[in-house]
Amino acid sequence: MTSKEHKKHAAIARPNYGNFGRNEWAIIGTPCGAIKALADEVVSALSANYKCAYVDAQHANTDAEAVLPGRLGSGAAAEYTDQINYHQVDFNKELNPFQFRQLFSDMDLVLVNGNHQQAKAQVVVIDETKKASLQKRLSQLTNVAMFLLADNAAEAFDFVQETIPEWQQVPLYRLNQIDKIVAFFQQQMQLAKPVLNGLVLAGGKSLRMGQDKGAMNWHGKEQRYFAADLLQKFCTDVFISCRAEQQENIDSNYKTLTDTFTGLGPYGAILSAFREQPEAAWLVVACDLPLLDQPTLQFLTEKRNSSAIATTFKSPHDGFPEPLITIWEPKSYPALLLFLAQGYTCPRKVLINSEINLLQPLNPDALQNVNTPEELERVKQVVQNKSTTI
Repeated sequence: MTSKEHKKHAAIARPNYGNFGRNEWAIIGTPCGAIKALADEVVSALSANYKCAYVDAQHANTDAEAVLPGRLGSGAAAEYTDQINYHQVDFNKELNPFQFRQLFSDMDLVLVNGNHQQAKAQVVVIDETKKASLQKRLSQLTNVAMFLLADNAAEAFDFVQETIPEWQQVPLYRLNQIDKIVAFFQQQMQLAKPVLNGLVLAGGKSLRMGQDKGAMNWHGKEQRYFAADLLQKFCTDVFISCRAEQQENIDSNYKTLTDTFTGLGPYGAILSAFREQPEAAWLVVACDLPLLDQPTLQFLTEKRNSSAIATTFKSPHDGFPEPLITIWEPKSYPALLLFLAQGYTCPRKVLINSEINLLQPLNPDALQNVNTPEELERVKQVVQNKSTTI
């Protein structure tokens, strides 16, 4: 008797990871020393703007293979060492791609020694000294992004041409043309910059205010729509985040995104957005910011650093990051889930304990939120004063 295939997981959008990260290239077809030298050149050129990582394997002689370093040799499963200038963690276990992706989740670019590990894209070096080795690894050439010719090669090997029918359309440089190789990776990183979506947080119950803050009219329309219209100028798509029971009351001209991480407030709304589109960055604004203006959003988007987990403002009130007027990059998704797994649902705590791009606000009033009737009266006066001076 045969049984139907059993699906054990829900069909949700998955981040576009490889074995280690979103943007990874295995360098293959040349000796390990040449791979390391090339990786050094690329990392040195890009590390000022991007977080770069390198993956390799350590060659060991037969006698040394059985000797584990440090306390691992005594039976420890893991050992962390603060090396003062850097940090080192050793594990005495096999790691799989799920664990690698978590370890490298903060990285923008991962270069891999393709002689030992695989990656979702490949840089193939045509080198006569490793011709036989490359021929054995043709199954690894799934997404060749660039060819590099060693000094001893004139063109791609015949078996490479047969394996990759469109090989002539793949960029080709000599291995010593470092400037062109670096330029290639710079272009790839620019192309990989996540699109920016907008998210207006309008799913709160407004208990302290006593009325729906998203429906309040400050500028001739409900604030949730005013904020969404502001975001349209800076974002590819804009959504109003709401609870499921609110959705039918939202103007159909605006896209909505209902909470799928319920009961977590703004934290759940941000996670719900990433669950929907994990490859996008999200410019998140609360619906209780009546003084939010276009110059503030323009400054935020112009100063965006996609290599950081988030770009946000320093609160003029307490000096902490302001999580509800923030660009959250895709790499913040696993960080948010990690904090949730440890029992924390405060987006500000994530920002405080992560590497972020923290900006001084051009207009501190734009960050003023309104949660209570008392705050409402103060901000009303500010809005009226601005109206009379225009």
